[in-house]
Amino acid sequence: MAGTAAGGNNGSSEAREAGGMVEGAPGLLLRLEGAGVFLAALAAYAALGGGWWLFLALILAPDLGMLGYLAGPRAGAIGYNATHTYLVPLLLGGAGVALTAPLAQAVALVWVAHIGADRALGFGLKYPGSFGRTHLGLSAPARRAARHAAGDQTRPAD
Repeated sequence: MAGTAAGGNNGSSEAREAGGMVEGAPGLLLRLEGAGVFLAALAAYAALGGGWWLFLALILAPDLGMLGYLAGPRAGAIGYNATHTYLVPLLLGGAGVALTAPLAQAVALVWVAHIGADRALGFGLKYPGSFGRTHLGLSAPARRAARHAAGDQTRPAD
């Protein structure tokens, strides 16, 4: 079990919550895939001739989904995940192509670029229990907190 491999106790809530998080080489591959998606979306945006002012104005817009955390961790995870999956921007981009709507295509590409950059940086889809638990593993602050709680202060900071 992932929690046991990480030194957790099989009966602990930490061990039960470890399921669904990627570790090791698969996690690295998913982060590299995110970088590739970011670069491909950036190239497609440039080829589309989208204005860079629009790109800069929208690149952080998907993070508005984090406002759900004001209502609690479950609502926050739902809001974040709704704006950080590829489904909606792909539908928007497809509609933009079908309707010959370059603005919809541009917005979709910025959105996909954001998600790809997040994945490359290790920000994955959130689990409702904690902002730091993602499908790509624990965020750096969550890893530090877990090491601190376990009394392991020997590793360098992330």
